[in-house]
Amino acid sequence: MMKIGGQNETGNLRWVLMKHPRDAFLSQDYIQLHWKELNYSRPPDYSRALDEYEKFSEAIRESGTNIEYLPSDHRCRLDSIYVRDTGFPTDNGMIVGRMGKRLRQAETEALKDFLRQRSIPILGEIKEEGTFEGGDALWLDEKTLAVGEGYRTNREGIRQLRGLLSNFGVEVLSVALPHWEGPDDVFHLMSIISPITPRLAVVYSRLMPVPFRRVLLSRGVKLIEVPDEEFGSMAGNILSLGSQCCLMLEGNSQTRRLLESAGVEAVEFQGQEICLLGMGGPTCLARPIKRDLSYQESP
Repeated sequence: MMKIGGQNETGNLRWVLMKHPRDAFLSQDYIQLHWKELNYSRPPDYSRALDEYEKFSEAIRESGTNIEYLPSDHRCRLDSIYVRDTGFPTDNGMIVGRMGKRLRQAETEALKDFLRQRSIPILGEIKEEGTFEGGDALWLDEKTLAVGEGYRTNREGIRQLRGLLSNFGVEVLSVALPHWEGPDDVFHLMSIISPITPRLAVVYSRLMPVPFRRVLLSRGVKLIEVPDEEFGSMAGNILSLGSQCCLMLEGNSQTRRLLESAGVEAVEFQGQEICLLGMGGPTCLARPIKRDLSYQESP
C-alpha cells in the first residue's frame, strides 16, 4: 500500500492528485451541454482551459511535486476538475467524502475505484445522511483538524469524520460557516483561509467566524487580510507548495505584495477558464496526498 499523509497544509508538497480538463471538460460540445446546470458563470473555452492548466501543472512540477492525474470517467462532469473536494488524506489512509453538491456525488465512487487500483489505502467514507467536501477541511496541526459546517459539509458528516479519526487522537473542530450567497454558491472553509506556512495564513476575516479567528490567533498564526476588492477574484484561494512558496491566481496584486512582504514567494498563473468561471482556485484544482513533515518555517 502506498504511503500518504503528512497531516499538515504547508509542508513541502510531494504528491498530488489532479484531473486534467481534457478528462473533465472533454470537449467544447460537452461543456456546452453541462455548464449551466453546474452554475458556471459562462461556458469555459476548452482550448484556453487546456493551455491554462498546462501552465498550472508546470508550476507544480517545478516545485518538485509528483502529479498523478485522475482518469476520465463517465460518472464525472466538469466539476471533477476540482479534485480537492472528493477525498481527504490522513496518515492512516484517505477519507472518501460525500458531496454536498448533488450533481457531484458520483465523483466519490470514481475516486474509490481509482484509489483501489493504485493501492492507496482508504480509511473510511462518509455515508448518507452525511456530507463532507475536502474544501471544508484543513489541518491546524497534525492532531487538530478544522472542518467547516455549511451547505457542502453538514453536521452528520462531521460526526462521521470524528468517528473515523477518534482512534488516532485527532481533534475535529467544527467551524460554522455563513450563508453568504446561499446553497447554490461554492463556499467552503477554504474560501476564507489558505494556510501558507505553519504560522502564516491568508484570510478574509469579514466572513470568518469570530471563534475560529480567535483559535488561529491563539496559535500564533499571523493573518494576511485579503482586500475586499480581491476576494471575488479568489485572492484568498492559494496553494502552499512548502518552503515559503505558494501558487495563486494572477490579478491579485495587493495580496501578492502582502505575501512577498512576509517573505513568501508567490507564483502566479492565469485561471480565467479553469478557476474563475467555476469558482475553484488552485487549492480546489489539486488534492495534496503527501506533504513532507520535515519542512520547518524559517525564523
